[in-house]
Amino acid sequence: MNRLRLRAEGGFTLIELLVVIAIIGILAAIAIPQFAAYRRRGFDSDAKSAAKNMATAQEAYFVDNNTYSATVSGLTARGFKQSTNIGIAAPSVSATTFIVSATVIQGCASGGSWLFTSSTGALTGTPCG
Repeated sequence: MNRLRLRAEGGFTLIELLVVIAIIGILAAIAIPQFAAYRRRGFDSDAKSAAKNMATAQEAYFVDNNTYSATVSGLTARGFKQSTNIGIAAPSVSATTFIVSATVIQGCASGGSWLFTSSTGALTGTPCG
């Protein structure tokens, strides 16, 4: 009677548990590098967006003052908001053109620097690596 009772009890075997752990490990090995790549692309997008928003703020400043702002504070008065993960350099300005730059300062091992040049209208840079 005791033998029947022991066999009737349900549960998982050690092999079944090891298979489940192995499957979870394989899924984690695939997901973690993908997550890191998604984060790098997100930081790049944040830097690109900051550079484009600074360019828009420069144009708004130009409309009001007939010159480009050489300081970031002049751009924040026109609606530019700096992200906590992005470093902003003071704009390089001339009478008719400007260059603004945004750099990822947190979450990027290398790269993550973007420039917007008003003379060409091009956004160039190095993605996070």
